[in-house]
Amino acid sequence: MLLIKRISYLRVSTDRAFVAKAGARRAGLAAAFVSLSLLAACAGRPGPEALAAINETTVQGASEHVILVASSRERDPNPGIFFNGERTTALNFARIDMTVPPTHKPGMVEIPRGVANPATDMTVREALYRDTPAQFSADLKAELARRKPGDRDVTIFVHGYNTLFSEALYRFAQMAEDSKQPGVPVLFTWASRGSVADYVYDNNSATAARDRLEETIRLVFDSGAENVTILAHSMGNWVTVEALRQIKISGKPIPQSKIENIILAAPDIDVDVFKSQLKRLGKPPKPFIVIVSRDDKALAFSDFIAGDKPRLGAYTNDQELVELGAVVVDMTKVKSLDEFNHGKFAQLAQMAPELRGMMAHARAKNSAFTLPEQTTIAGVEFVGADKLVPTLANASGNPGSSTAGTRQGAASASSGPSEAAAQSEGETSPQ
Repeated sequence: MLLIKRISYLRVSTDRAFVAKAGARRAGLAAAFVSLSLLAACAGRPGPEALAAINETTVQGASEHVILVASSRERDPNPGIFFNGERTTALNFARIDMTVPPTHKPGMVEIPRGVANPATDMTVREALYRDTPAQFSADLKAELARRKPGDRDVTIFVHGYNTLFSEALYRFAQMAEDSKQPGVPVLFTWASRGSVADYVYDNNSATAARDRLEETIRLVFDSGAENVTILAHSMGNWVTVEALRQIKISGKPIPQSKIENIILAAPDIDVDVFKSQLKRLGKPPKPFIVIVSRDDKALAFSDFIAGDKPRLGAYTNDQELVELGAVVVDMTKVKSLDEFNHGKFAQLAQMAPELRGMMAHARAKNSAFTLPEQTTIAGVEFVGADKLVPTLANASGNPGSSTAGTRQGAASASSGPSEAAAQSEGETSPQ
């Protein structure tokens, strides 16, 4: 009898502890959800006027960018929305001509408020739907033909969770401007509803978009592009790695020699899932570049609702990732321009020209030049950095750049993305 009472007591105590722990987890989840919701509300995002207010005015000093779009989103008939957050079963396409103002600050997105002013705002000059893959391919080939040999590259950007179409578009324009990458920007935008509350919907949308992204990747590789870089952010990494896995097992590979970089920024992927994906993909000929930050609040939220399983973008075992075939870019010590600490990757874009120039110049002087396995530049820590040098040098396109140019690049890199200009009204930090 005493044993039965003791067992009953332990059972009740355990149940109470479980209930208390579950309650604490629910309270923590609610607090995290409210916090993220409030931060999202304060961050500012493009309104309907961002795409509705077409302005063809030319301003001296403004940069022009043509962004080609492939999307698993539904077209929206309302002015300024263009693509909404609902899913389609076939790709939609578009061509967007944009300008970035001469007053642009690295890392920032100058969102128009009301009538767009190309002197101070990122501005849409023209937005056109394309009806078929053939039209998209024709646009892409035309853009590649406008560039000189050596610059006929493509960068595919895959955005993350809680992202409106307009947000992804403006963010990509910022990165294209800051990186000075001469290639053609292609935005793959999947059906995110752009709401913190729709995490599960967005995750399912990303999964549903795998075939559409694979189709987009194949269209890009068939275009005659010399090199292709794929940059994915947050939940966009899930659809990206899944699409690459599908290509691997399809028996119809894409030419590995044309893959410049695969960059996984703040990846919202369960680490165990990522390891299983890599087993199928195999060790890549060029290492994945994984951008992490241990203070990422959005990934902490994902970690929490996923049962305390670590997300790849906040993983702490850099060496394990290197052994799996990755270069880890740790931005934990970089001051973020957003309160989530989730968009630091966009700040890294401004370092790209300087990094390419420095590495190319060093290799031009010394063909045996390599970085140490671990190195820090402007507060950004690179682990597995010795694998980065050929990639960055090849991406430069100007190995004979002047010593003066290299010194200037080094000075700029030393200031780093952590010292980018502060946010002001009409601008938004990385999402």
